[in-house]
Amino acid sequence: MKNKKEYYKNLSQTIIKNLEKRHMKGSYFDNAKEASDFLMASLTPGASVGVGGTQTLEEMGIKEALPKREDLTLYLRKPDQTYADMEELYLKSFSADFYLMSTNAITANGELFNIDGLGNRTAALIYGPKKVFVVCGMNKVCPDLDSAIKRARNTAAPENCIRLDKNTPCSKTGRCIDCMSEDTICSQFVYTRHSSIPGRIHVILIGESLGY
Repeated sequence: MKNKKEYYKNLSQTIIKNLEKRHMKGSYFDNAKEASDFLMASLTPGASVGVGGTQTLEEMGIKEALPKREDLTLYLRKPDQTYADMEELYLKSFSADFYLMSTNAITANGELFNIDGLGNRTAALIYGPKKVFVVCGMNKVCPDLDSAIKRARNTAAPENCIRLDKNTPCSKTGRCIDCMSEDTICSQFVYTRHSSIPGRIHVILIGESLGY
C-alpha cells in the first residue's frame, strides 16, 4: 500500500505539470477526506453550485455535505424530479459559479475523456460554469488517449449502466459492443485536451480508487 501511495503521488505530479501546459489546474490529495475538505472550502459563501452525475462525489460524501451549506445555492437532482424539472436544473447549472463532476478517464498527459448520455455534464465541462472541479481517483489514470477511451467504454460505461439500471448489452456482458440500444448512455464522446480559459478547469486527483 505504501508503494502504491508513493507511485500515485509521483504520477500525480507528472499529470499536474501536463495539466498546467493545457491551461488546467491540478491538485493531489492522499485520500478522499483531504480532497473533500479542500473542495468544500473552495466553494465560496453565496455561490451557486451545479453537480454532474458522479459516483465519485457520492462515495466522497460531497452530495450529503452540500445541502448542509446553507450559504450556497444548489442545483442538485432529486429522485422524484420530472424531466422538465431536471431540464430546468441543468440549464441553471450552466450559469453556476461552480460545477462539480468527475471524469471517466484522465491520461498521464493531462487529457480528459468523458462519455455522456444527455450531454449536460460534458456540456458544463466545455462551457458555462465559471469554475469546474473535476474530482478523480487515481484508478482512472491511463497512459494515453487510446487506453482512456477504452477505459471509458469498457469500464465506466458498463458499470454506470448497471448503476442506472439500463438495459444495454454492456450491462450484461461488461464489454462495449458499440450498441445503438434505446437505453444507451454513450451519446456524447468528449475529449478535453486544453482549456481556453486558464485555470477554469481544476482537476483534483486522489490517491484512492473511487467511482467508475
